[in-house]
Amino acid sequence: MTTSVAEPTPAAKRTEGNLWSYVVGLCSTRDYQELNWEGTFNDYLKIVERNPKVSRSAFQRIYDMILSHGSEEYYEYKKKITRYHFFRDPFENGKDAVFGLDVHLMKLVNAFQSAARRYGTEKRILLLHGPVGSAKSTVVRLLKKGLEHYSRTPEGALYSFSWVKKELNDTRGIFGHQVELSCPMHEEPIKLVPPHVRESVLSEVNRGLKEEERVIIEGDLCPACRHIFRELLHVYRGEWEQVANHIKVRRILLSEKDRIGIGTFQPKDEKNQDSTELTGDINYRKIAEYGSDSDPRAFNFDGEFNIANRGLIEFIEVLKLDVAFLYDLLGASQEHKIKPKKFAQTDIDEVIVGHTNEPEYRKFQNNEYMEALRDRTVKIDLPYITKLHEEKL
Repeated sequence: MTTSVAEPTPAAKRTEGNLWSYVVGLCSTRDYQELNWEGTFNDYLKIVERNPKVSRSAFQRIYDMILSHGSEEYYEYKKKITRYHFFRDPFENGKDAVFGLDVHLMKLVNAFQSAARRYGTEKRILLLHGPVGSAKSTVVRLLKKGLEHYSRTPEGALYSFSWVKKELNDTRGIFGHQVELSCPMHEEPIKLVPPHVRESVLSEVNRGLKEEERVIIEGDLCPACRHIFRELLHVYRGEWEQVANHIKVRRILLSEKDRIGIGTFQPKDEKNQDSTELTGDINYRKIAEYGSDSDPRAFNFDGEFNIANRGLIEFIEVLKLDVAFLYDLLGASQEHKIKPKKFAQTDIDEVIVGHTNEPEYRKFQNNEYMEALRDRTVKIDLPYITKLHEEKL
């Protein structure tokens, strides 16, 4: 199924000298309200009951996104090959379309399928390998573009939450000077269900679903939300229902420019880059408000790993990274955890995609100190096109 750009409504038909009305007709208030939906935690649970797919993992979401654009099968040299229409770039009329690599793109989609069904690939870094100009960056750009578009469709909707002060007598200074605090890592709202009852809740959600469609929520809240949740539980003496009244669930739209669910990391000069670009850093302005640099509310969870949660992070020329950054990659891929400074390990749910060329890959293969990272990568080859008719396209 291909989602096309909406046609102007009859009210938005342009007449001469009436360009303003035409623009107003295209900018639908109803569309804005749907894409920026807000509601209570109870409202969100009703959405999950109707459509459990809103709580999919990042790998499941990307796999479903690719399938949503349809595919076709053909035989070449007696081998069945699947061509996915997603890689023809239906978003910008073929601007970033990839031709002649159907076999290799099929292997990439198979990796997403394996990860979506939790066969082990979800604990690996997807490494696109090939010569200069073989569409490695184009494929990742397509995935980013597709995620942004998919999150704006009813099938690709996903949600996060904010903490709202409301009528709380905040003697403990939970909210500081603010009345609303958004989850900095755009966490899945079901993580707000206490771990000891989460399994029972998910069993209800997954009743009647196929194994590959079941919702599996792992890990805990980010440190900032965990702190607020714990403090509110203390205020209400364990009454979870009262705590839930301070939760506002909202729909989120993945966007690389807005740094929501899509991140990009590129190696730079060693003196101008440190690991806080991946895992966040202390907000010194807020230390005076919260009193300690180890208070999670005084920490900016805005590293690339943090903001890419629920989506995808791209590592440009990943094998040129300094060793210190590769340590973060090991935990992020295998354990789905990162270690922000002065905080416990934090759970993430995102697809890690890197790309590299042949000289860097050979160097990587010959480095005995990189064995741990080699074990955590799935290499997808993207060679040059060798078919003239595909090149002409």
